[in-house]
Amino acid sequence: MKELAKKIVAGVGGKDNIISLMHCATRLRFKLKNYSLAQAEALKNTAGIIMVVESGGQFQVVIGNHVADVFAAVNALIGLGVTEHAAQDDESKDGLLSRFVYIISGIFTPLIGLLAATGILKGLLAVALVCQWTSEQSGTYLLLFSASDSLFYFFPIILGYTAGKRFGGNPFLTMVVGGALVHPLVLRAFESAQAPDPTALHFLGLPITFINYTSSVIPIIFSAWLCSLMEKRLNAWLPSAIKNFFTPLLCMAVIIPVTFLVIGPLSTWVSELIAAGYLYLYHAAPWFAGAVMGGLWQIFVMFGLHWGLVPLCINNFTVLGYDTMLPLLMPAIMAQVGAALAIFMGERDGQKKIVAGSAAITGLFGITEPAVYGVNLPRKYPFIIACVSGAIGAGVIGFAQTKAYSFGIPSIFTFMQTIPATGVDFTVWASVIGAAIAAVGAFAGTVIFNLTVKDKSVTTEAPTEALPRPEVLISPLSGNVVELATVSDATFASGMLGKGVAIVPTLGEVRSPVDGRIGSLFATLHAIGIESNGGSEILIHVGIDTVKLAGQYFTAHINIGDEVKAGDLLLTFDLTAIAAAGFDLTTPVLVSNSDDYTDVLIMEADAVNIQEPLLTIIQ
Repeated sequence: MKELAKKIVAGVGGKDNIISLMHCATRLRFKLKNYSLAQAEALKNTAGIIMVVESGGQFQVVIGNHVADVFAAVNALIGLGVTEHAAQDDESKDGLLSRFVYIISGIFTPLIGLLAATGILKGLLAVALVCQWTSEQSGTYLLLFSASDSLFYFFPIILGYTAGKRFGGNPFLTMVVGGALVHPLVLRAFESAQAPDPTALHFLGLPITFINYTSSVIPIIFSAWLCSLMEKRLNAWLPSAIKNFFTPLLCMAVIIPVTFLVIGPLSTWVSELIAAGYLYLYHAAPWFAGAVMGGLWQIFVMFGLHWGLVPLCINNFTVLGYDTMLPLLMPAIMAQVGAALAIFMGERDGQKKIVAGSAAITGLFGITEPAVYGVNLPRKYPFIIACVSGAIGAGVIGFAQTKAYSFGIPSIFTFMQTIPATGVDFTVWASVIGAAIAAVGAFAGTVIFNLTVKDKSVTTEAPTEALPRPEVLISPLSGNVVELATVSDATFASGMLGKGVAIVPTLGEVRSPVDGRIGSLFATLHAIGIESNGGSEILIHVGIDTVKLAGQYFTAHINIGDEVKAGDLLLTFDLTAIAAAGFDLTTPVLVSNSDDYTDVLIMEADAVNIQEPLLTIIQ
């Protein structure tokens, strides 16, 4: 785990490039100072990493179910100054959508597991009531329902903590603000306000509008933001001798009344407006809403856009007492499971078979990243078939207008969460049918497509096909040749980034080793990626840790996308200055997609000149 953590930290540009770090159910989510320093392709090829995604202003490393362990190892490695759920950073460069996703994900990510657990428990209790295994009057039901409902009931307090951390304030102070919203005296005042002839209450002459804030979402988020903003201002103005107690005192004295007088009523009105708007769009064509959500949900997840829908889903529970979006997402999950299961059944490679099988099992519980990134998406057609099947299944559920009565991650347990208080009805069976259509459709479609592709490959195969010719790479530098295993950087020495060789240059020039195209050029100019016309991908990394020079002593003579010929000048660099700055000039030359080839052979020589043969790629 420590080795993986070291590779991840190096891959995101080092500990000094990290602003903040948090994790969700399967991903490490980094906020970086300079995204150009991150090596996404290298991380994608690292064992233990499923995929790398840059979205929503975050650099996301998809790990899988053991993400918490990897997070702990990475967090221990980078030390103080970066926290799990918050960090102070300049977001002015981010777009509005990126900042919104960043804020919402930071507030709700720590709670997703708990929300899923409480939702499952509520679903199990609903099944127990339907089967008459217990009753609402029993002590067993009372205790378990309290456990399942407490998180949602006291949402303002819990969200007060996570929102306070995200906005950079004292999370315990914003918890107090949330606690005031659900205090027994406030709830009693709300109940009294519902009486036929209520007694009006005032704060300094201003009338107080009492609202039931239990399970509410939006009021506390706005209040936490305002409280954190005020706290920062007061801490900057007040003397250090008194700010430790005067800052929270003034914040409570101002923010809590403002919340009850302005923020609460206004945000509650906004919540009801959002819920009404969603219902209007949903009821206009429920089947179409289902098809859209079922077909696009996994794409939303891939780009992190699903976080924008989480508050809407929870807001529906708060305002309406149910949600129609959650059931629509279940077919999208089951379809990816069905496609992964089809790959598992047809895969002959033992390792790939294990990956597909474990991904299908994990997907049943709502964690689809292993199935999407590790199995379906790399093969393309299973992912597309699963999206189409998910759209069809969700369309059925939308047509039946199935509702969920507790929040959770869309998974096999969602069936139980769709059972109403009146018992199992048509809407519940519709959720089962829709999910089955998605899973079976994706499974059958993947199997049929796979057989079709194999049949075509057999019938079109040329019996006398000539063996592919090896591709020879000429040396991009002049210098002494050393084995890759001797390089001081473990990332290169381990061969994790590809097979190849290293050269200690004697001339400050890098020339193209192949005919091809410039695929990448690091902003710091110390590394360049080339896509050869023969299909190989070559990485030339000048020196070790030279990224820290930030481009100093390097000059690029090409741009990304340029077509080059073998021997064309790519980079020049100042050998003497780089060595004087204390950097190791050993330059790895790698075939980064060497796993696609039988082998990469190294020419036997202690020294090499530019344009002399260096590597031979065996097809």
